[in-house]
Amino acid sequence: MGSMQEKCADKPTVPTVHFSRQRPASIKPVLTWTKVEGAVAYELELLAIPPKSPDKAAPYQTCFFSTNKIYVNGFNADLSMYSFSDVIYWRVRGLDIDGNPISLFSDAEKVYIDRQQDVMQKPIPTSIFNQSAGATLLYPVYAWIPIAGAAKYEVEILDDLPENPNGVAPSSHRVDSAIAVGFDYYDEKPRISEKPFYWRVRGLDRNGNPVGVYSDAGQFSVNPNMRVTVATFGDSITHGGGSVSYSPAGWEYSYQHYLDFPTINLGRSGDTSQTTVERFEQDVLPFQPQYLLIMTGTNSVRGGESAENVIADLKVLKEKCLVNNIRPVFLTLPPINPDNIQKVFHESTAPDWQEQMRLVNDFIRTQVHIDVAREMEATNGILPAKLAVDGLHLDIKGKKKIASAVNASWARITGLPWQSWLE
Repeated sequence: MGSMQEKCADKPTVPTVHFSRQRPASIKPVLTWTKVEGAVAYELELLAIPPKSPDKAAPYQTCFFSTNKIYVNGFNADLSMYSFSDVIYWRVRGLDIDGNPISLFSDAEKVYIDRQQDVMQKPIPTSIFNQSAGATLLYPVYAWIPIAGAAKYEVEILDDLPENPNGVAPSSHRVDSAIAVGFDYYDEKPRISEKPFYWRVRGLDRNGNPVGVYSDAGQFSVNPNMRVTVATFGDSITHGGGSVSYSPAGWEYSYQHYLDFPTINLGRSGDTSQTTVERFEQDVLPFQPQYLLIMTGTNSVRGGESAENVIADLKVLKEKCLVNNIRPVFLTLPPINPDNIQKVFHESTAPDWQEQMRLVNDFIRTQVHIDVAREMEATNGILPAKLAVDGLHLDIKGKKKIASAVNASWARITGLPWQSWLE
């Protein structure tokens, strides 16, 4: 039996914010750290004195606060109820779906506190759009580090920078808003405009009163006039996200992040093959991509839809592409893990899903396609937990496998004559 230190082989997290004597924190500091790959949650400890033991694999029994219910790599600590010297320490580690540690605790980070400093609580946006590969979403996901005392959040979408930063009143530039809980919001509407959009979020208490102020505004652009050669289209596997807690705005959980060429992501979480068909004109045609990477049907099959109906939808998608001079490239459907889906989402899976998925993939392999399913190391046709903690949304290793298959096939795909798509 190995020690706990050996089992937590991943590198410890590293604090990414520092509060020195010259730049102290308020009594409600936001503590941030590097992500741990595969971490579903984080365990954080606040200590009045640094740990006497160098052991980073065990909890510190005399910490004055601890929690293992953090689902982002940041935490807004509320120190107002504690009386101690103006110095504290904190450390954090990653946890798996069952609450077991998958990394060591970080080094204890020293924090200087100025109790007289004004407290300005505001969520910290973590969705940074358009700045890296795969970071353009037609259906944006807005994510943030929550603030202490907030029971819910109001997300505001704007057509220009707000005229009232660090306030609590809606902006005159508001074009939409939504109420969310937790740490992210999946936009239900496609955001297309020749002008940039902006977004910000504020905390609310249970009665809808402001907690703190609006976050700084983030910008994103989904311009129909952008020159798009390749678009990706489909359900949540295309949209992105994984490890239960990471949304499509966690770009490392998107296969597009690892492609050798730029794309626009037209995926939408929750899609069935039918809803993918239904939104084709609205969501694909404004961009007129030359190639459309299509992966859809997983939600249909696991929900009990027949392969025959999914294949019929794929044929419709192909026809819609061809009449609009778009080359459809189908991706085979990766396997799933019904036990893990039940564990995480409490959703059952159709008992014949494997046979129906096999029939769908058999059809896809008769089309211009890329076989990403063969890249998955499935035992008895079941997706291994190491590729998708929740049994459905592929994690970083799984997304890299998809991208690897696409990259390896892309020269072949782009070299095909138009006639190949008509067969």
